[in-house]
Amino acid sequence: MKKIALITGATSGIGRACAQRFAMGGYNLILTGRRQDKLEALKPGLEAEGAMVKLLCFDVRDSEAARSAVMSLPNEWHDVDVLINNAGLALGLEKEYEGNPEDWNTMIDTNIKGLLTMTRLIVPRMVKRNRGHVINIGSVAGDAAYAGGGVYCATKAAVKTITDGLRIDVAHTCVRVTNIKPGLVETHFSVTRFHGDAERAENVYKGIRPLTGDDIADVAFYAACAPEHVQIAEVLVLATHQANGTVIDRNPDRVETSASSAADRP
Repeated sequence: MKKIALITGATSGIGRACAQRFAMGGYNLILTGRRQDKLEALKPGLEAEGAMVKLLCFDVRDSEAARSAVMSLPNEWHDVDVLINNAGLALGLEKEYEGNPEDWNTMIDTNIKGLLTMTRLIVPRMVKRNRGHVINIGSVAGDAAYAGGGVYCATKAAVKTITDGLRIDVAHTCVRVTNIKPGLVETHFSVTRFHGDAERAENVYKGIRPLTGDDIADVAFYAACAPEHVQIAEVLVLATHQANGTVIDRNPDRVETSASSAADRP
């Protein structure tokens, strides 16, 4: 029987890439997202890879909706092998004392509380079966604050601590727990952060070739496929010319060269 991966925030970016990678890797999928139409658009391509796909439409901020959605799954879909807590976002880049409290609440409720909700719903059955893997998508931003990002950075620092705590709590079992901390990844992330300002979002990636959602999905799949006695606890993944959350060497000429070289590869 195929293993099952449940991926939150699966309709775009890292979540969508994880869905594609795990489908290609032989998993059946439970995908969650806030937009039914976007979830439905994913299904045919994933089924073409041989995956069976269940779609759950809810916002992870709504714990009751999440519980109802998970409980609605057929019995044979309740034993999740890999939970990828990917749903998350950043909003705004203002100074902390000038920030929008609504943005803060959305980040905290999604990045922290949503992750906890899904963990609470899925992990008890993993512990009971003595098998499973939780992969939380954190961020290099969780290592240190940067200007205008204090609240977002705090949520990702919480992801690290929550992940470490869960790993301690399940150490008596065969359940594995991984925190993946990406650096610059070119997805819809920055457009969301800047409330739809695409031009401002593009500036985030100028002068450097950023990571892609596929790069992070490859890391998640690698962690999931490690031998059972191997637990990849934490992975920091950065673009080649990014040193940490704030140090980035930008060079447009180098980016153009690397992009053309990649296009020339078979």
